[in-house]
Amino acid sequence: MMILEALFQDKSLKAKARVSTIGESLLEQQLSIAELIAFAQNQKPTDKATCIEALEYATKKKPEIASDTLLNYVSYALASDEPRIKWESARVIGNIAKLFQGNLEIPVNNLLSNAEDASTVVRWATTFALAEILKLKTENNKPLIPAIEALCEKEEDSGVKKKYLDALKKVKK
Repeated sequence: MMILEALFQDKSLKAKARVSTIGESLLEQQLSIAELIAFAQNQKPTDKATCIEALEYATKKKPEIASDTLLNYVSYALASDEPRIKWESARVIGNIAKLFQGNLEIPVNNLLSNAEDASTVVRWATTFALAEILKLKTENNKPLIPAIEALCEKEEDSGVKKKYLDALKKVKK
């Protein structure tokens, strides 16, 4: 905890350096996911988002470091008011969904809530996570496919729409 506090108090560090330092600490098991989550819960939104971005950094390189605790944390973080917390949480879910195929109901519901967010970045990250879940071809797809088709119809951003269409194409093969 002290190391994390020092990292966030060091104003000479840029956000990306903070993210990679924390992410590498997770990958090298110098810091546990539980410790980072405990720290993040008491932080202001920008620092909490940085912690979640570090989780995204680490799970992108090594998804298997994820735990149920992490999945639950980011699933509920999707309901945050802070756009960056939403999009970083969605990216973590996209990275780790394949490890938790039987436990995706809450993340799916919360992702669907963010699928019409005003922020394009939130929608894009949400689309990434939903596409990764869709590609798993689990029971989640029964309600997910029609929901994604409906979102696709309404989506005005061509990049977000294309991501949905690509995922639907892969699932229907």
